[in-house]
Amino acid sequence: MKTYVQQIMLGSVTSNEKNASMTLKRIKDAGYDGIELNSFMIHPTSMMVRAMTKAAGMPTGKGGKLDWHRLIEDAGLEVASVHTDLGSLERDVISVAKEVKSFDTNTAVITGMYRFDYTDEREVNNLAKRLNEAGKRLRDEGVRLLYHNHNVELLNVTKENRAYDILIDMTDKEYVNFEFDSFWFTDGGADAKEWMRRLGTRMKLWHVTDRGSRQIGQSMTPILKCDSLELGSGNMDLEGLKAIALDNGVDKVVLESHKNWIDNDPVKSIEISGKYLSGWKEM
Repeated sequence: MKTYVQQIMLGSVTSNEKNASMTLKRIKDAGYDGIELNSFMIHPTSMMVRAMTKAAGMPTGKGGKLDWHRLIEDAGLEVASVHTDLGSLERDVISVAKEVKSFDTNTAVITGMYRFDYTDEREVNNLAKRLNEAGKRLRDEGVRLLYHNHNVELLNVTKENRAYDILIDMTDKEYVNFEFDSFWFTDGGADAKEWMRRLGTRMKLWHVTDRGSRQIGQSMTPILKCDSLELGSGNMDLEGLKAIALDNGVDKVVLESHKNWIDNDPVKSIEISGKYLSGWKEM
């Protein structure tokens, strides 16, 4: 199983060429095979995007001005996939496919929808249709399309179905498959293992992080406030999840933790998780 780091973790440590080069070298030295890119971090972005990601504690930084092709090659890393957005795919699928393939990968990932009502049955059905159409056009260009979940897909659309049910059932496996994020579904109160089993071979990539708390023994209440943690530091059954991922045929796992890094240092956090992932490298 190959291991990668999601670029969203790197905005604060790739502000210039020197920092980016040093960061990628440390990722390589920590045993990772590569990174997973975000289109909004390898191109200049709007002030709104920069403000939104900074407010979320994971700034995009100034990476959009850097030569990521050269930086990745110089570090000896590879690219698992390129995250994009559905609007860009619908506007110019050929350009998106060309950029994805320029990084020697065949995988584009939709990272979910913004300003979108996941409780609206008509809208979710239409989203599945749009994904099918975009996936078919991408396939014609030699690129596969995956959909990446957060927790919002667990919202009920009907009494019988959640949004994720519809996205699974209404998309064609020939055109659309999935990058499953076990943290977000666990965070949403779901059984991530059951969803992974349901996806089966349609689960092509796996986003992984651990979940728990650093705030032990609070003065007012012992109740823990959970967030992402370095692998092996939390309470998720990572080995059980890994077993299902392997059964599904997943051969690439992508680390993505969310701002709650040890010593507020994303690279140190990546290195700690890398030690845990070293045991997965031969699987």
